[in-house]
Order: sequence, then structure tokens, then C-alpha cells
Amino acid sequence: MVVSQSEKIDRLFREVAAKGMSRRQMIQRASALGISASALTVAFVQKSQSAVAQGVENPLGVDPSAPLDVVIFKGGYSDEYAINVNETMYARDFPDAEISYAGTQRLQEQYQARFVDGNPPDVMDNSGAGNFNNTTLVSEGQLADLAPLMEAEAYGQPGVKFADSLLPGTQDDGVYNGVQHVLNYVISVNAIWYDQALMDANGWEYPTTWDDMLALCQEIKDSGVAAPWTYQGQYPQYMRTPWAQMVWKAGGWDAILKLDNLAEDAWHQDVVKESLEAFKKLADNGYIMEGTEALSHTESQSEWLQGKAVFLPCGTWLAKEMQDLLATLPDFQMTLKAVPSLSADDVLPQTAIQSAAGETFIVPADAKNVAGGMEWLRMLFSKEASEFFAQNVMSPTVVAGVGEGVDLGAAFSSAQAADLAAGSNKFSGAQFTRYADLDEESKLQFGMLLTGQTSVDDMVSTLQDLTDQIREDDSITKFTREAPVATPAG
Repeated sequence: MVVSQSEKIDRLFREVAAKGMSRRQMIQRASALGISASALTVAFVQKSQSAVAQGVENPLGVDPSAPLDVVIFKGGYSDEYAINVNETMYARDFPDAEISYAGTQRLQEQYQARFVDGNPPDVMDNSGAGNFNNTTLVSEGQLADLAPLMEAEAYGQPGVKFADSLLPGTQDDGVYNGVQHVLNYVISVNAIWYDQALMDANGWEYPTTWDDMLALCQEIKDSGVAAPWTYQGQYPQYMRTPWAQMVWKAGGWDAILKLDNLAEDAWHQDVVKESLEAFKKLADNGYIMEGTEALSHTESQSEWLQGKAVFLPCGTWLAKEMQDLLATLPDFQMTLKAVPSLSADDVLPQTAIQSAAGETFIVPADAKNVAGGMEWLRMLFSKEASEFFAQNVMSPTVVAGVGEGVDLGAAFSSAQAADLAAGSNKFSGAQFTRYADLDEESKLQFGMLLTGQTSVDDMVSTLQDLTDQIREDDSITKFTREAPVATPAG
């Protein structure tokens, strides 16, 4: 296929924007692409004439007439907040830009071909089941360096750098080998939910140790009122999350860092196996609602809301995701608590919890409008957009100073209380899932464990073998995680 000179120039400009090339590197790359010096000069003159001068009003140098392609994962947070940015912010500042928009799910299935063809969207909320693995995208050079955005002025905050407008630490796990490739938007607390009214009506109290949890599960099972547990059956990673928290609380950062950093004994640690055995007992004793494994996330959550199970693992997006059904259940007292301790010997207190930034946004390196994608994110991560999000989604964002005095509803008030009870003992999630194969295999293994299709020993052996293969494979980019500077001792 013959590639035209204009197509080569468009490709060059995308690479320059994504990789931050020097003038010399740009000229060398132009030569490699077969772009003549005269053609390059003409292209720059035309570009400078069509773009708004880069400055306070347009720090990223967005072409005001360039189309913008936005793709959002329409999940628990829905997508009204993204449409708000499209229609009331980007369209206001760039009225000549045509915005192509899609709010959808299972992103990789729908957009993989576009990434392969070098024609990805300009900005994407890469979240939810079936999303792209960000680590794979980074390793393949598919994600833009967001340094220009991090250094730009925060939208609507004169004199404040974008990076400084965000809560400290919320963007750390979007940094890959020193480069910010991914941004997290929402602060979410993730643990175990239940209906306080149901608990009170039956005289049940939330347990603080796993032995107490198992005892309560037996009491619930014997009562016939409901099944003790359910989870998002088709997506067993929802149960992997509380397990990882249990490992962290029981073994401290040393235990979780071995998993994250692909240690030779990562999965053979006693605390890892003991925590797996703890969750396996839910299945062994018949404490999981029958048929759970066949249900989607919304189906299992609906069953739970209708009182067919007592406990459910999830994050603070749950209330928004299930708001229609919740509206019909005025007596349901949606309550979140931290995962019970594995034992009284845990390194961290039972109140320690997973509270971290999530809902990941990316700008593909091969996007036609990289600057526009970053500008869209600059608007999304503004106080204006974040206040809209907080009021409409009932969750706070990573933008500092937003959400104060906003009524986020009873469910999130419960999550806020759990977050406050944790103090500084907060977990940001297991990062071993940055490796696509390990992520997928661990999901599969958790599903098998909770349905009696594998043993803890077999699961540990399988995941350790895969961990070893990844560690020894020089073609796979490795990522090292360190413990927080001031890790509490418990």
C-alpha cells in the first residue's frame, strides 16, 4: 500500500506529540519516513497557521478545529460526567471541533483492531471488565507520555500546575519506569458490603476476624434467611481484591511486595496460602449463594440487594451502578466495612482498608489528536468537572478541594466512615496484575478455587510457575514496587 506524503507527516506529528522528540530527533525520524525537508517546513507553517497559539488559554497547543474521539467505559459510574465535559467544557472552548463519543463496555474487544491499525481513540477511560491491560499497552509503546499535561496549568486554577492540583500519591501507579502514562480519576474504597438493617433485624454483628466471619456464616446459613455470601461470579477478580487486602493486613508490605515484584517464593508464602484457604472455606462450607459463579456483576449485586445474600465484595461505585434498584429499596442500609483480619496476629489492624485512586484514563500514542486528548483530561480533572462528578456519581475524585460539604448518600457516608477508621493504614491494591498473563490466570484460578475446581496447593503452584516464567522472560518489561515511606506498623 502506498502511503502519501501527508499521511507520513500526520504520523510524524503524532509521534512527536506522543514521545516528546527533540528537533534533531524529529528531523531524523522525518528522513526515515521519507519526508523531504521542504515538505516538513511547509507542514509546520500550515500547522502553526491553523492552531491556536500555545499559552494560558491553550497550554497544550490544541488545534481548535481538530476532531476529538472520546471513548468511555460506561460502568458503575455511568457516563454523564464524560458527556458533561464534552458538551459544556470542550465544546465551549473549542466550538469548531467535532466530538465523536462512545460510552460502552468491554473495550478491548471493540477497539483492539483500531490500536493495531494505528487509529485509536484520542482519549479513553480504560476501565471495567474486558479493558486493555495498561502494562501491555505501555510495553508496546501504545500510550502517550502525559508529561505535557502534568506540567500544564490546571484548568480553571490560574498559577496552579495540573500535577499539583491532584491529591498526593493518587497517580503513582500510573507511572511506568518514571513516565506518567495513565491517570486515575476516582477515589474508591473497596471492601465488603452488607445491609445494616438486615444485620440488626437478626441480631448479627459484623465480624472482625475470619474465624468470626465463618462462625457468622454458619449462623446465617442455619437461619435460612439468606446465603452468607455472593460475588460477581463471572468476574472472580472481585474476590481477589479482598484476598489481597487480607494478605497485606496479615503479612504487611513485605508479603504483598513479594507478589508484586515476582519473588521466587511469592505465592508460596504462608500468609498467601493461609489467606487463600480462608476464602476457600466459604466454598467448602456452602456459604456462597448457589449459582453465583454463573452471574454477571449486576446480576449478583441485584440478588444481594434483594436480600438473597448477606455479604458482597465491591467498591464505592456500587451505589451508583445499582441506583435504580436501590431507589425501590428505601429500607436498605448499605454499609461497607474492612475485610476481617486473618487472625489476631495480623501486622496491620482490622480497620486497614483498600482506599485508592482508580478509573484509569489514557491517551494513545498513535491518536490523531494527542493534544486534544490531554486537554480533555485537563478539563475532566478540573474542579468544575469533579464537582459535577461528585454530585451525580456519589463519589469523590482525585482533585484536591472537591466534594467538601457535598451529600454523597448513605452508602458513601458508610465508606467515608470506614476510610476514616483506617487512618493511614490504606492499601492501594496488588500490582502483580500489571502482567497480563498473571492477571488473567489469577482471575481464572480464583474462580476455580471458589467453585471447588482446584486446591490451594495447585493454585499456588500454577501461579508461582507463571510468576517465575514472567520474571525470567527478558522480553517482558518488569515493574518494581516499593513500600510507602512511612508504612504504619499497626
